[in-house]
Amino acid sequence: MSTDTLRKSAPASSVTQTAAGALIAAVHTAAARINFTAAIAVTDQGGHLKAFDRADNAPFLTAEVALDKAWTAASFHIPTHRWNDYLANPRVAPLAGHSRLMAVGGGYPTIENGRCIGGLGIAGGSYEQDQ
Repeated sequence: MSTDTLRKSAPASSVTQTAAGALIAAVHTAAARINFTAAIAVTDQGGHLKAFDRADNAPFLTAEVALDKAWTAASFHIPTHRWNDYLANPRVAPLAGHSRLMAVGGGYPTIENGRCIGGLGIAGGSYEQDQ
């Protein structure tokens, strides 16, 4: 194969700042409705922070947890709550030692037209509230 025809890059879509802000606003509205305060992180498709907000009364640890949930979701394009089942498999269990992997509810890939464009991480409530 000639290097003239070899594709050297792939297009990568990313969540926009406007969409990230809208996600954060929607989560704060939903969190208030079910009575908890949240930290919300939105990452791009590579897991890099795009937008973040932490409610005044949300514990400070929620900031790091929300970012790691968004990172985990963007990394494998699956919700973070699904990791519990995966980590039960001894062949996958060693990944539990990865410092950023969050195997709890509240992390979701942001999908547009079938492609992952980022991650959303929510922390501050119970497992069910974050999810």
